[in-house]
Amino acid sequence: MQAVTSPLGRTAIKASRITPKLIQPTRTLTTTPTGPTTKMTTGTFRYADPLTINRSTTPFLKSWSKVDVVYSSFSHVSVSKSVHDLRSALQSSPSDFGVDVSGFALYQQPAQETAFTDESAIRSGYYAEVEALLRQKLKGIKRVEIFDHTIRRNNGSAARRPVQQVHVDQTPAAAAARVRRHVQPAEEAEKLLKGRYQIINVWRPISHPATDIPLAFIDWRSTSPGDLVPIDLLYPKRRSEEDDGDDRGKEVAPPEETWPSTEGYEVKGETYGVVPSEGHKFYYVKDMKPEEVVLIKCFDSWGEGLEEPWGRGKKGVAGWTPHTAFVDPATPEGTPGRESIEVRCLVFYEDEE
Repeated sequence: MQAVTSPLGRTAIKASRITPKLIQPTRTLTTTPTGPTTKMTTGTFRYADPLTINRSTTPFLKSWSKVDVVYSSFSHVSVSKSVHDLRSALQSSPSDFGVDVSGFALYQQPAQETAFTDESAIRSGYYAEVEALLRQKLKGIKRVEIFDHTIRRNNGSAARRPVQQVHVDQTPAAAAARVRRHVQPAEEAEKLLKGRYQIINVWRPISHPATDIPLAFIDWRSTSPGDLVPIDLLYPKRRSEEDDGDDRGKEVAPPEETWPSTEGYEVKGETYGVVPSEGHKFYYVKDMKPEEVVLIKCFDSWGEGLEEPWGRGKKGVAGWTPHTAFVDPATPEGTPGRESIEVRCLVFYEDEE
């Protein structure tokens, strides 16, 4: 299928009623060219259809997606793309990739927590492992706030299944809102917002390799701000006595006949949908193992092109990483359904000298 030409061009991105100013960067993609030792597959990727996006700022008129079911108010277009194996590319040129370079990084990092069935064990044990990993791999961290995790299972009864649509987890406005929501007191949050901070998604398979419905990510250097469109995230409303501000582990799959309705939902976040571009370069980790982990950058206040009030962009620093689950046509029959955990973290850095 031919990619749909986006009418967005290189216009500014609206993340809220205040428009984040993103200057269109000029980038040179210098990743390793495909050679006889570079492994590849193909995939069909679901992008946001730019012709069906509603750019209103009014809740429920503005385009939205639900968090408890894979359903959106807008349509998608399917585009076939080549997908490069990151593990193979790293063997050829490891310096071509990294959280600040491409927007993602792969590490061999076995976890002590392996079952991921006990919420308290995940929060008390695995969260500490994630923070230690971030501090080891990303230098200069002064504080980590882990605010969310999601376990996805590719089976019919799972409340959260792999999401097959290209997206970025947070917009700049949503990132700032997360800081204000999770950092207390308010004065400390405002202070941290003036320095460098990121949202990093720490992703790993559970129990067996992620051969079924693997995760693909787009090299940040092959994207542009015009590829991104803000989408409201709808969460089920909870009674006041049930709402402690923490949605983890509370998802219940709704009946299919209710999916198109917004009744009983509220806007509690904002993500980026992604429209098609011929230049997008996809990577995945073939048969990614539970002993491996990928860091995916969702936001960086130093991301190239970002300006106040959302940050201070630095040339060459990756600002976001579009990603999605996809079907690998080379997946053998009988492969176990994918199980994975993703942990979202606010990462704050020491002040500049």
